[in-house]
Amino acid sequence: MTGHRSLVLHRGAARSPRAALQRMLELVHHDTRPEDPVAELERRIAELLGTQSALFFPSGTMAQQAVLRTYAERSGRRAFAAHPYTHLDNWEAQGYSAVHGLRFQRAGDRNALLSAAALDAVHEPVAAVVWELPQRDLGGLLPTWDDLVAQVAGAKARGAAAHLDGARLWEAQPFYRRPHAEIAGLFDSVYVSLYKGLLGVRGAVLAADTATIEEVGVWRQRLGGRIPDAWPLALAGLDGLDRWLPRMAEFRDHAVAIAAAVNAATAASTVPDPPLTPLFHVHLPAPPAAVERAGEELLADRDVRLFGYLRTSPDPARCSFEITVGDEATGFSPAEVAELIDELLARAAKHV
Repeated sequence: MTGHRSLVLHRGAARSPRAALQRMLELVHHDTRPEDPVAELERRIAELLGTQSALFFPSGTMAQQAVLRTYAERSGRRAFAAHPYTHLDNWEAQGYSAVHGLRFQRAGDRNALLSAAALDAVHEPVAAVVWELPQRDLGGLLPTWDDLVAQVAGAKARGAAAHLDGARLWEAQPFYRRPHAEIAGLFDSVYVSLYKGLLGVRGAVLAADTATIEEVGVWRQRLGGRIPDAWPLALAGLDGLDRWLPRMAEFRDHAVAIAAAVNAATAASTVPDPPLTPLFHVHLPAPPAAVERAGEELLADRDVRLFGYLRTSPDPARCSFEITVGDEATGFSPAEVAELIDELLARAAKHV
């Protein structure tokens, strides 16, 4: 059964194939060529991020591995550094190693944001340092602007390239209250997702200087990413730039309101409090198996899906889930979300 209403970003009506196809039709004309949407997407991303060039990839996984391989070939260094929760290590089956022979140097504590001190403690010379903004697995935490500037400057001073995993850069930008180009300008390269907050079909774009994009393009071809008919993915990305990017501050503000209601009216708590982006975690004083059953009951009885999956905790009596506010979540009032989480916990208590 599929919930008619959902707090899960990628389970809502905006993901409807029919709706996506209808919006694509609005973006094409009788003389649109297959290569035109991709070229337009690359142009717009480069302009938005203030870079010389940009290159479409069918996935963010491929984009980031390609640019890290490029930096490794340039520098002769086979290692890169990043936060222990980096997507490259946790969600990509260590492709950086299996495919490219690269080594990952974990910097700092997995339960704390990356810091200058953590990077200083990495003694192996690295080809690149990767920052993820925001840090999804920490509830969407972000470093202060001054901290970020200092970290990037320190990495570059040691000869490392600075790369931004900006899969959720769109969601992070309202926190910094700076143009996208100013944030991206700190880094040598930036990957942005067309799938996450932009709700595209799939795909990613890597933005950097022209020389880097030309080198990365060789690795895109070697990895099978130079696909001739990427126009549907590009059209969905263009639609997301028009439809969802202007609303990121609104989504962040609604996330703040939801978190305030949850913290005030339930036994749950949010991390962070208040949220810095439209993404935050809800921590529950209940074991995951009981919450899973309670969530299934809510879906069956009230046709509402509260979460996609649960995160376990070192404490077996607790768990958490992620909320990322998008268009569908704005249809839930903060009071309603608090009431649903309260009901979830009451139902879970019966299964303990």
